[in-house]
Amino acid sequence: MAAFDAAPAPASGHTGRSALHPVFVSMRAGLHLLLVGLAVFVVVRAVLGRGPEMWAIVGFSAAFLAWYLVGVQVARRARPAWVRAGWMLVLLALWAALGLLTPDAAFLAFPLFFLELHVLPVRAGVPLVLLTFLLSIWSSGHHLGYEPGSVLGPLISAGVAIVIGLGYRAMSREAAERQALILDLVATREELQAASREAGSLAERERLAREIHDTVAQGLSSIQMLLHAAERDVADASTRQRLALAREQAAVNLAETRRFIAELTPPSLDEHTLPNALARLVRVTNEQSEQSGGGALVVFRTDGEPVALPMTIEATLLRIAQGSLANVVQHAEAGRAVVTLGYEDDAVALDVRDDGAGFDGSRADAGAGPSFGLRAIRQRAEALGGRFALETAPGEGTAVSVRIPLGGRP
Repeated sequence: MAAFDAAPAPASGHTGRSALHPVFVSMRAGLHLLLVGLAVFVVVRAVLGRGPEMWAIVGFSAAFLAWYLVGVQVARRARPAWVRAGWMLVLLALWAALGLLTPDAAFLAFPLFFLELHVLPVRAGVPLVLLTFLLSIWSSGHHLGYEPGSVLGPLISAGVAIVIGLGYRAMSREAAERQALILDLVATREELQAASREAGSLAERERLAREIHDTVAQGLSSIQMLLHAAERDVADASTRQRLALAREQAAVNLAETRRFIAELTPPSLDEHTLPNALARLVRVTNEQSEQSGGGALVVFRTDGEPVALPMTIEATLLRIAQGSLANVVQHAEAGRAVVTLGYEDDAVALDVRDDGAGFDGSRADAGAGPSFGLRAIRQRAEALGGRFALETAPGEGTAVSVRIPLGGRP
């Protein structure tokens, strides 16, 4: 409620304060000091003058200051517009009553101009400034008579307050937009760093699995075959028994090696193929949706002849499917969704389509609204040289399509 309490709110992992925050703090402190100082000036003048209305002036000035300080404290918590408007009108009524008692109350009009422009929207603040201006002229004229100076001073003050107040609003709005952009960039950077770490980890796990498969596993398999052949050609029973024992030990070690290779794959891909992992994801999504008592029925389809894909591509497509289905379940209000994995000659494609409410796709492209998940999907696809496409409109459902080339597939 107090003026200039409009600094951007802090965000997790970031200070949330723009470079203009010290300016806002200084303006707020300056307004507090100006209003309190002028109210004290009115009280001092009344006490020194010792007129018949001295105690009434002191009482209304104290009430005015007390009500203002109530607003300063309440402003620390968010309040609805009608509460702010009511507080402002009571403060203005106390000031108008003080103006009936002393012409010195006109000095308080200047900080009130700023306060009205900040506490209320422009469409209400500017008319209230004009009303305060007229009341200030009336107060001065009531006590001192109407002269050009008593009109020109408040008029200039009101004009200056309107220009500065509107300028402050524009500056505050731009600072908030800039801070939101900074926070969005920080979140995007963190997402990219996480994706980079995940991709690096997946690539290293794939490399280790491939190396172990091509060396240790293949060697143990060859040893097992050679021992089996030697076992058939040896006539001595004790030697054949030792060969059989060695072959069995090689078989045990080969099984352990294959288990170790399997553990290097991502946990969600423990079905060994991407179609199986996606089918399991769809099955789990439907089970969770059924348990929650609603949601879309998700269907999984494949198109084309499945081929072996690098682990990084499989993991990326699985994460994209997880993010897309999460959007369908949480936001789409759909009755049906279809996940399609398509194998092409030189690329693999993933489509997630639903018949839900849809939304304005241009707002997502502009970065407005809850589009962070879509940006993450786009970034995952583009990190592998792929393309991302979004088709949606209000009331027409949503289609998320990703196509990743296989030119680098081993």
